[in-house]
Amino acid sequence: MHDEKRDSRPARCVWAGNDPLYIAYHDEEWGRPVADDTALFERISLEGFQSGLSWLTILRKRPAFRRAFAGFDIDAVAAFGPRDVERLLGDPGIVRHRGKIEAVVNNARRAVELRAEAGSLAAFLWRYEPRTEYAGSPRSESPESRALSKELKRRGWRFVGPTTLYSLMQAVGMVNDHGPHCMCRLEVERLRQAFARPADGAV
Repeated sequence: MHDEKRDSRPARCVWAGNDPLYIAYHDEEWGRPVADDTALFERISLEGFQSGLSWLTILRKRPAFRRAFAGFDIDAVAAFGPRDVERLLGDPGIVRHRGKIEAVVNNARRAVELRAEAGSLAAFLWRYEPRTEYAGSPRSESPESRALSKELKRRGWRFVGPTTLYSLMQAVGMVNDHGPHCMCRLEVERLRQAFARPADGAV
């Protein structure tokens, strides 16, 4: 009779894999609610850059992205001009895709407008928090991400498709998509329950 060999590693979502950077992102960041405008703008920008690439590639380049885009300060990026775009196209530390770079600058300007209307970027985005639990489902978008995508595109945002925005919702805690057996699921749910949703400043 043989003793069953047990895996003593913590149970995580399968996608976290074995890379230490990916594991740290999964354990410490993914799914935890975010209300800070700068952090949200960074996430939505990086999700746009990720299109067609692996998220691990973006995580590895994240420090360079932060340096290149002034820490993703919305007002600073909104003030970027053609010289800044050319500077970014010459930066080997980031994804040098003109359309995506120009989209971040454009989206910063749209975020300034939206912030003036809603009070904060966070208040606007959290209006679209899904009300249905999707945990563990192989979902890449939702009715809420489709509605948010439609509204942001109407306002002139770029690289904000429904799949990109559902990934954003997963990352910033608008949904808890940690799997049922993931070690982070209960902690993230407690954080979501205690989280004060951003106040909407819309008139």
